[in-house]
Amino acid sequence: MVALFALIMFGVFARQTAQGQQALVGQASVIDGDTIEIHGQRIRLWGIDAPESRQQCTTAAGTLEPAGRRAANRLDAIIGDHVVACADRGRDRYGRVIGSCEASGADISQRMVQEGLAWADVQYSSDYVADETIARNDREGVWSMSCEARWDWRRQRRAR
Repeated sequence: MVALFALIMFGVFARQTAQGQQALVGQASVIDGDTIEIHGQRIRLWGIDAPESRQQCTTAAGTLEPAGRRAANRLDAIIGDHVVACADRGRDRYGRVIGSCEASGADISQRMVQEGLAWADVQYSSDYVADETIARNDREGVWSMSCEARWDWRRQRRAR
């Protein structure tokens, strides 16, 4: 048990989950609102899409809110110093691991959607649609502002 604890605390530890999925476990750092890294391995969070790092939204008062930075900062706070465990769910088109990740037993993607700091990515999963509906109804995060969905924001930037 002590050896397992040391592996988790000081590096990436790959193991099989009860469902037979490969798991990555370790201290995570935040890349952006929906991507983390555990000792050099980039992991795209399963089922969500957060605002782009440079994306801004307009508040009800008409001021610009750095939504992408806000999402990344909140993800960093959710993870904190906790060990993060991610079940490997495949690869995205950029070769990153797609992971269902937890910190202190909490589903990280779900927390981001519940707080309105990410959208449920229904193109790939319906796991967080109910959480998004609640966040939208409660006007949490991006739902309290005029904010383009990340995929629309990206498309407009490419068209320029």
